[in-house]
Amino acid sequence: MVNDVMRQVKLRTLWCVLLAAIFPQGGIGVKMLRVSVPQYTLKGESVELICEFDLMGDKLYSVSWYKDHDEFYRYVPKGKPSQHIYRVDGIRVDHLSSDAQRVVIRNVPLRASGMYRCEVSAEAPAFSSVNGESMMNVVALPKEGPEIEGEERNYQIGDEINLNCTSARSFPAATLQWYVNDKLMGRSNETMIVQQHGLITSISRLHFRVGPEHFRKGRLQVRCVATISTYPSNTTGTSMAPAPAPVLHSPEHHRLSASSPPPALDYSKEALFSVTGTASSARVGATLLLVTSLASLLS
Repeated sequence: MVNDVMRQVKLRTLWCVLLAAIFPQGGIGVKMLRVSVPQYTLKGESVELICEFDLMGDKLYSVSWYKDHDEFYRYVPKGKPSQHIYRVDGIRVDHLSSDAQRVVIRNVPLRASGMYRCEVSAEAPAFSSVNGESMMNVVALPKEGPEIEGEERNYQIGDEINLNCTSARSFPAATLQWYVNDKLMGRSNETMIVQQHGLITSISRLHFRVGPEHFRKGRLQVRCVATISTYPSNTTGTSMAPAPAPVLHSPEHHRLSASSPPPALDYSKEALFSVTGTASSARVGATLLLVTSLASLLS
């Protein structure tokens, strides 16, 4: 009986020693609360990266930010200076607006796209650490709407219409689709030209023969619609793949939590080509109308 009691006392003592070694001064290890990185941002804008954590009784040693495994910012509260900025392509840190829990990057270029990770470390003797990461995509929208080229001044029933639609430089490339009297045409011949700084110009070609069936109330309309979207793919064309939600990790790199899906970016502009006349006319007049449409960015 006495031996059993002594054995239990020894086990409790050993357990207390282990707890004191693992969690000195009452600390139980750093806990990551939130890593916030904008999943989509426009080229040239400033972005704010947030890293919220709870030291849980420990003392902060450092906070480090990485882009694709390359460290670009470190905050050490006891350091002189407390901020350290490292050169990484595409990253311009605003040190005056940055601190232990946030980093501001100015004038982001396309090459700033990548995986961003925040790593928080506690002081000795705990040396506990935790990290979280999230993807950021930099998007460049076209500065102008699409343009239709190749139209003739007059068309006769039986004539062939050959049109080109060009969307200005962007990233990712705009998807171009043709509509004749609001009917989506089949897959067209589309070309993508990579321009300077990684921007892409999209060109699509449409070819069909003018027939009486193309006229509705004396009018034939051809539309070219340019879209860039992060929504899931649908009948309006392809879309940009959504970025993964932020993932928080323990020191053992177990998945702890994830945020809700990011808001979607939706851009759409169109050019309209209109032919007026009647299906029985020998010849009809053609008019290229002004580009009239809207672009929207949901933030």
